[in-house]
Amino acid sequence: MSEQTMRAVTIEGFGGPEVLTAGRVARPEPLPTEVLVRVQAAGINPVDWKTRAGHGMAGLQTLPLILGWDVSGVVEEVGFGVTTLAPGDEVYAMPWFPRPAGGYAEFVTAPSRQFARKPVSLSHVEAAALPLAALTAWQALVDTARVTRGQRVLVHAAAGGVGHLAVQFAKHLGAEVIATAREPRHTWLKELGADETIDYTRQRFEEATGKVDVVIDLIGAADDTDVRSVPVTRPGGLIVAVPGGVSDGLAAAAGQAGVRTSPLLVEPDAAALASIAGLVDSGTVRVEVERSFALERAAEAHRLGETNRTRGKLVLEVAR
Repeated sequence: MSEQTMRAVTIEGFGGPEVLTAGRVARPEPLPTEVLVRVQAAGINPVDWKTRAGHGMAGLQTLPLILGWDVSGVVEEVGFGVTTLAPGDEVYAMPWFPRPAGGYAEFVTAPSRQFARKPVSLSHVEAAALPLAALTAWQALVDTARVTRGQRVLVHAAAGGVGHLAVQFAKHLGAEVIATAREPRHTWLKELGADETIDYTRQRFEEATGKVDVVIDLIGAADDTDVRSVPVTRPGGLIVAVPGGVSDGLAAAAGQAGVRTSPLLVEPDAAALASIAGLVDSGTVRVEVERSFALERAAEAHRLGETNRTRGKLVLEVAR
């Protein structure tokens, strides 16, 4: 095949998983300060299937579109001015978010300083599962909530991609961690560091735990999880509302209770990825990959992801 093209999964229009089509497209070229990375694996996140369906970040995209923001791979070429990376370096990143990054493809280009060196202890499949989920958890706990030792942190949807990393980061920061998830995930979550686990299908979480300092809400308005989190948050405490931001209902309830709220949309951050890689390589944090798929089976992966029953992450193996 021509070196001017590459394998990729594209969408021509928004819709169901069936709009994901494997084919060949033009290979990108790095601009000055950018690197060309040969993608080995691409992580899948809820924003991917929401965008594919015409929601999420769909309004910021132009069709035809290559989805995917999580990548792990090898630097193939560097543009003029790049000094921090060289061909052959193994890297991982969440480039360009929320602009399109084109991760479901053999090659991506992005500014070199949006990439960090891949954790040496991980395969590319495992590393590709990290960036967006890990940065979301890190930016919620470290940068936004500024969690400190001894605080109590409640993590909703703790068994998911962001959630299982948030549990580990909160524990690393010295917090007491309460995790909501279905009962079959409880033993695993306690292995990751959760001090308390609550099966939200059997009991209301607000009746099962005491006051907390921080809530990492990865569910939002579904089942009024955001508003129901207010009574368990101490006055002056913080609810970080990740999906959809702070709803009107949450803002009103929190205001009356003296609870702070903050929306969060993850941003590229190579420095944080370098710190996360250090925690992974030291054995402090681990990432869970439930299943990987060949690139051409992206539609099947989306169908599984949309069940919202996966443990950890799903990944596309681009180089399989």
